[in-house]
Formats: sequence, structure tokens, C-alpha cells
Amino acid sequence: MRTIAYRVVFQFARATSRNKRCGPARVGKLLLACIVPVLLLSAHDVITTKITWNREISRIVFDRCASCHRPNGPAFSLLTYQDARPWAKAIQEETLERRMPPWGAVKGFGEFRGDPALTPEQMEVIAQWVDGGAPEGEEKDLPPVPMPPSPSPPFVTPSGALTLNGDTKLIQALVLDGLYPQKAPAGATFQITAELPDGSVQPLLWMLPFKPDYAHPFPLRSPLSLPKGTVVQGVPPGVSLMLLPAEAPPPAN
Repeated sequence: MRTIAYRVVFQFARATSRNKRCGPARVGKLLLACIVPVLLLSAHDVITTKITWNREISRIVFDRCASCHRPNGPAFSLLTYQDARPWAKAIQEETLERRMPPWGAVKGFGEFRGDPALTPEQMEVIAQWVDGGAPEGEEKDLPPVPMPPSPSPPFVTPSGALTLNGDTKLIQALVLDGLYPQKAPAGATFQITAELPDGSVQPLLWMLPFKPDYAHPFPLRSPLSLPKGTVVQGVPPGVSLMLLPAEAPPPAN
């Protein structure tokens, strides 16, 4: 394609240099007539993948991105191929760098409910789709567009929550349901772990790096029992972290 462009410009230069009647306006029109077809040709990517928007990519986007990237949402829409195709390279870069979806916790260091972060397999599928020309695919493969999400209820601090401003030794047992980094310096990196009395260490939360958007609860996939004497560590200066206890079971009748 680059060779074709060079030939077009070369032929254009020869023609105009031999024609003294070619004024600036005519030169501009001729150049436009020569270059536009080349640009149109280069706009069509060579398709080298069987992964398509309609079959694989739309399902990832609908599941992990559509809550924000939708019409009238907080971010530009990615719900159709026409919406997403101009952003294909940016989607690849943002997902590979784990900037999108914006979650905040490093995947695999603690397990959380509602974690929208992509799996390595999903990131690889997106990368192969983009590198393979980002084809649309067949309409029959396209899943239904998801409904707008329901508004999230406001966060209510649970009874018994503990706010930490440094490493803390628990003076009583705690069934941990989640963690809430309330505030931290922008760009701060910290790993929160729990060292149990038996010497074992449980990973809880890894922030890399912190952004104001990440100041939200991180509910654990399963409640974690922390016995008395457990040391919650890794809370650096300037960070305020809340330990969220699991709800107590209802009293027996």
C-alpha cells in the first residue's frame, strides 16, 4: 500500500511539473483526487482472524463494559460494531494495560464479587481480534443488547466496620466480607495482607496504582474468618482502609 501511495504522488508530481496551467487551486484538486483513493484502499484492513465482533467481542463488551459504555451512560457507547470499531486499537491497549474496565484491584490477589476485570483469555481474544483486522462477523451471531443497569444503592457502613490507618492487630475475631480503601494518595501502590496467628499469610487487596475512582468497596467472593491476633498489614501512611465485616446470621428462634 505504501508503494502504491508513493507511485501516485510521483505520477502526480510529474504531471503537474509539466503543466504550467496548474495553479494552486488545481494542484490541490488533483492532489485530493490522487490521495483519496489511496486512503480509501488503506482503510480496509486485511482480515486474518476468525474472531468477530458479533460472536466473541460483543459478549465481552456487553458483560464487562456496557454498564458505562452505553448511550446516555458515563462513557461513550461501545454497544454496536459501528460504535466500537473506531476504538478497536484503544480497546486493545486499555484492556491489556488493565486500565479498563476500571476496577482497581490486581486480579488474582484476593477474589472479589462483581469483579469486572478481564481474564487473560479475554484480553488475548480482544488482542487477536484487533490484530486480525477487527471483523464484524455475521449478524446471526450477535447477542441481545443488555438492558441499562439498575442504579447501585448508596454504600452504608456496616455495624462493626474497622477503619485502619496502619498495620493493625485484631483484638477479636472477625469474619471479613470485604475491604474499602476510603482514601489514598493518587498513584499509591499497596498490598494488603492478613498474617494469621499460625504464621500463614492471606492476600486481601492489591492496588496498582490507586485512583479516586477506586475508592469503593471490594467485597470478597467468600467471607474470610480472621482469628483474634491476626495482623492486617500493608496499609501505608496516608491510606485509610475499612475492613467490612460479614453480616451476622439472624438469631435462632
